[in-house]
Amino acid sequence: MRAHIRESKIVKGEVYDVTLFLALHPGGVNSILKLAGKDATKAFLPIHAPDALSSLPLECHIGTLDLSTAPPVALEDSEEETRIREAREALPVPEAALNLNEIEKLATTVLSNVAYAYYASAGDDEYSSWTAPNACYGELRTYLAAFRENGYAFRHYWFRPRVLNKVSAISTASSMLGFPTSLPVFICPAALARLGHPGGEANIVRAAAKEGVVQGLSINASCSLDEISAVKRPDQALFFQIYLDRNRANSAKLLHRVEAEGYQAVILTVDSPVPGKRERDQRAKGDFQAPATGGADTNGTQGVAQAISGYQDPDICWDDIAWMRSITSLPIIVKGIQCVEDAEKAYEYGVKAIVLSNHGGRSLDFSPAPIDVLYEMSKRRPDLVHNPKFEVYIDGGVRRGTDVLKALCLGAKGVGLGRPVLYGNSAWGEDGVRRVIQIMREEIETGMRLLGVTRLEDLKPSMVRYMEREPAPTTRL
Repeated sequence: MRAHIRESKIVKGEVYDVTLFLALHPGGVNSILKLAGKDATKAFLPIHAPDALSSLPLECHIGTLDLSTAPPVALEDSEEETRIREAREALPVPEAALNLNEIEKLATTVLSNVAYAYYASAGDDEYSSWTAPNACYGELRTYLAAFRENGYAFRHYWFRPRVLNKVSAISTASSMLGFPTSLPVFICPAALARLGHPGGEANIVRAAAKEGVVQGLSINASCSLDEISAVKRPDQALFFQIYLDRNRANSAKLLHRVEAEGYQAVILTVDSPVPGKRERDQRAKGDFQAPATGGADTNGTQGVAQAISGYQDPDICWDDIAWMRSITSLPIIVKGIQCVEDAEKAYEYGVKAIVLSNHGGRSLDFSPAPIDVLYEMSKRRPDLVHNPKFEVYIDGGVRRGTDVLKALCLGAKGVGLGRPVLYGNSAWGEDGVRRVIQIMREEIETGMRLLGVTRLEDLKPSMVRYMEREPAPTTRL
């Protein structure tokens, strides 16, 4: 071990020489050297799939650490670990949370500073996102809810309910690309679920199956494809999200693998050719640092988002959709459409579905709220919104069942949930994710009855209107 100490790291008792990978590490050289010769398991596992080191040449695996010769490891918890442990012990049961805002509030108490900053961060001044921008990283127990544009935009859409309809029996059943779902809600692909809970994305897969909803799995998931396959039900609808790699051969190999493993669709994310400037994430960067340049470090606080995105191709273009079709027969969903013109173009390029999304406000600040893009699209291109061969979804800012119903009235086939699922997982693992879906189910069912409809197909544009004025002020968080 001493012979390799500068360039080696220990993960789960295995010693690796990562010298060849130093210059290529997206998180920079310093984050590796900081742990040289030390046990890096705790820092490594939450942001890497367990098989991440398998891509290294075989000679990089030095061997198994002889624990009898290793120096003793201090087992005392850090101040943050103590805070998280005590907060977990104080968590109520999932059923105590009545809405998604309460789940986020509880999740902040059990998340590390780095994890919450990564989950909650958005671009620049965070105007486009739905976040709690005033929640200080060092004081996660202080929760100041604040709507930004993604969530705030829903307040401009008001219902026109119909009454005196029989509503005792209703159905929330729908489909996504022909795959059945119990709700018009899908789980958005989101990276690094293990930052919040050791079960990671496996928790979310199990919860999605039990609740009967479609899930998108992120290419940056902290669970490996093998781990997902181990918990995925044979008949479960699971879509795979991808960013195209600068080395297209890597993307081609991955597309072949996910198709062979039974994924039913590919979600191509297009709203982040480069990561947005997420200052909240950068300030709480933990062990992630920019590569050492030998001069002044002008970008030493990259954050988690920058650390995991170095492979992404900023030159992705419309022609890549045809290239993907040459690789896989899976239907392609383009996620990240932010204007009607690009929705039209996606249809012309033959994709099966689009997700109107601004990446949860995490990329370009002042990008439009997806519900507003949907409203414009419903006015300008109702033929696309209601085209049975072209499905339109939205995500971003959804926190209530009424948000879902507003989107469906305007023609969306369904609505995606991202951060709320991560927060549910962070608080209670699989049970927390199920509670998120259950809350949405309860609110959607209640909203449908109060709107006077019994089927999702009954939701029409005439049942919602846009209001310019602000809603009445409220003191409730």
